[in-house]
Amino acid sequence: MNSAYARCSARQRCGRNRRTSRGRTVATSSSRMSGTKTIWECNSPDSLLDLSARFCITHLDTFLTSSKAEVDTLHLPTEIGEKLFQMAQEEGVDLDDKFIHIFRHLTRICRASLRESSITDRGIKYLLRHGLRELDIHNCAGLTVQTLHNINRYSDNLQNLCVGNSVQILPDYLQPEGTFSDSESEDGRDGNIYEKQGFIIKAPKLKRLCVRDLFVNRGPMFFDLLLKPLTDLNHLDLSGAFHNQGMGNFGWLLNVSQLVSLTLHNVQDVEDSLKTLCQLKNLHHVDISQCNESRGHFKQPTQFMETLVRSLPKLRSLDISGTNLAGTGGERTNTESVQCDIAGLASRVDNPLEFLGLYKTHNEASGRQHIPARSISGDSCEAQILVAGQRYLDRPTVLENILNDLFHVFRYETCQNLKQALDILLLAMERHNHEKHIQISGSASLYYVVKSESLKRDWNVKVKRKILGTLLNGMLTHREDPTMMRNGCLTLCQFQIPADVLFDYKRLVKILLHIVSEHTSEENNFIQRAGIFLLNSLACQVDGQQKMLVGSLGAMEKMLLIITDKLQQGVCDDVMETAWSTMWNVTDETPVNCERFLNGGGMYLFLKCKDRFPDKADLLRNMMGLLGNVAEVPSLRHKLMTKEFVEQFALLSDSCSDGMLVSHYAARVLALMASDGPQAWTVEQPDRDQVQFRMARAINSWDLRSDMKFRYLSLSTIIMLARVSHTPECQLFAIWTLANLTTVRPETYCKLVVKQGGLGLVEEMLNENSDQVKTSLHQVKEWAGIVRSNVLKWEEQEDKISSRSQLKMFSFKNSQTKMNLRKS
Repeated sequence: MNSAYARCSARQRCGRNRRTSRGRTVATSSSRMSGTKTIWECNSPDSLLDLSARFCITHLDTFLTSSKAEVDTLHLPTEIGEKLFQMAQEEGVDLDDKFIHIFRHLTRICRASLRESSITDRGIKYLLRHGLRELDIHNCAGLTVQTLHNINRYSDNLQNLCVGNSVQILPDYLQPEGTFSDSESEDGRDGNIYEKQGFIIKAPKLKRLCVRDLFVNRGPMFFDLLLKPLTDLNHLDLSGAFHNQGMGNFGWLLNVSQLVSLTLHNVQDVEDSLKTLCQLKNLHHVDISQCNESRGHFKQPTQFMETLVRSLPKLRSLDISGTNLAGTGGERTNTESVQCDIAGLASRVDNPLEFLGLYKTHNEASGRQHIPARSISGDSCEAQILVAGQRYLDRPTVLENILNDLFHVFRYETCQNLKQALDILLLAMERHNHEKHIQISGSASLYYVVKSESLKRDWNVKVKRKILGTLLNGMLTHREDPTMMRNGCLTLCQFQIPADVLFDYKRLVKILLHIVSEHTSEENNFIQRAGIFLLNSLACQVDGQQKMLVGSLGAMEKMLLIITDKLQQGVCDDVMETAWSTMWNVTDETPVNCERFLNGGGMYLFLKCKDRFPDKADLLRNMMGLLGNVAEVPSLRHKLMTKEFVEQFALLSDSCSDGMLVSHYAARVLALMASDGPQAWTVEQPDRDQVQFRMARAINSWDLRSDMKFRYLSLSTIIMLARVSHTPECQLFAIWTLANLTTVRPETYCKLVVKQGGLGLVEEMLNENSDQVKTSLHQVKEWAGIVRSNVLKWEEQEDKISSRSQLKMFSFKNSQTKMNLRKS
């Protein structure tokens, strides 16, 4: 169909005008530890380096070489190599063995961050041979203890190692003697290879070590063996560490006495660490926070705090979240010279901490007034919650609570710092894509954030794409969860569809097709409705390539299944009507989708819907608009040429449903079928002449000045019908349509008529001496005259506007000349 044909009212009713893993934010592991990542960036164009890297990553065959000589001569600098790895993560490329193998000789890299990767021991060995300085591996289930052996073999330059969740490369036990599965020998009989070799991790230059959720089954000397060889270590994070035989008194920490940062978040028996902690005089940061409420209960909290703080002269940052170390508040210090509501910190009143973690502390400590710290993470106000969000991005259990707290801020209060809140939401959702509760909580808050008009003034195209990309990642991963789908659809409705989502069009179409076909239960009715409205909006106002993409992903078949299901239920609701509207949009000037409609039994469903719901004007309009698209395809028109179909089209040409719209659509289908000539009319009944008579009678009854909200993008099909001299009823339909459009909306359609040769056509039609375009109907010539008159009047008005503009420009230039003369 050359038009979007009378869809304005349908858009309003179906929500098309409503403003309804990719795009990752990548940083080095060191920036992750400092918590400085942000999704906000300027809206400047991508650099040539970024554009080139993105092309290469999405076309990896660029690097494939055909000979060993080429392998030896092609080499990229380290900076380029690291940019390619970073871009691969941003584009959601799996950094698997195949990817790593391509770059094994092509470049050298110093930093590697592997999150959610399917890489195996073999692939990471290729990376380690580069002599890495930083390695971050998180949720890489394909790695085994063999990777630990490879790290030890190639770790001479390694300074930063992070072993995150779901990475099982460290041993979980030590024993004095016996068979070890961790042995590298063929028979595995090396006894305790770690004690024999004197280390678990061999990295002489290692400065930062992070091992999360380490579980040790047995071996009292495990942590001594882990830390003793790491003489340069100054940052240690053992969050979630658990030893089945207990942590002792944490004396093994004295092996790394030069530590400046120590994180023991959610570590068992941390109350027993006080004596050891007090000996680590270089500590600037200590984190002994807890998630487990029972672990967070210290027997002598005030004494513990006071002793710890007084023993560490360089301490600037302390996290006691989830514990009772802040006391009950009743033991506060309140004198003329000292006011402190946390008794254990009274010694820091004159030298406040840079940071104090009080999130979910017992007795609501974060809500107290006199706290000697410049920055506080807590749950008493928005500012504290935002600080907590930035600090605890790598702690999914804590983060889930933070996102719930943020949701209450958005829903029941007025958020003062939307930009930072959006930062936390997106970074949390991006980093924990597989954590369903984080995705649900994050997307619920995201809805409230993105509908803020003040925020919309600040964001740019890049930020919008990060929001949408992160949301789609979560929706794809948790597409079976109805709450996630509802949150996602509501958030998408705050954007301009389809303009804002064209960059990720295919993934969104996949998600929406899943929603409309799988979330069909009664309790999920809203989700299906929202999904199909968004899908309809996606199919509207896009080009043919995208319409073909939607069709190739199974849209036609899924819409037909929805309609079949609604017919069986005997229900004609907005879901059924929008399913027809979606197919109407998807078939517009897209013959392959028209064929899919016919092959899927679409005409049978058309007849069934018309018979079952004869009084549904919106339904009839959408169905006839779709059939107009099908009738535009010459190779498919013969499939419409059946007695049953033609009778229905002829009957609908007399319809008064939805004003004249249904009648107009039916006449259009008949005009296109008749334009192929008498020989193509292969049915005896209804008779061709009889159908043309009914069509002409209907056209002559239409009000020329009625605005039927047509929205033609092209008039080529209408102009083609106007040239069909062998069937004057085709001309009657076409010229009436041109006369109507140029009368009701001259500013839109007169230009289109001129541009596509319509004015020349009516001139020929009105010229008695011309043989190019003939018509036997007086009414056709009368309406052709109206078309010419409308276009000439519009051209005259355009000339006047142009003349006034030129006169103003001339006057401006003349006045400027006079001013310059005066100055001279």
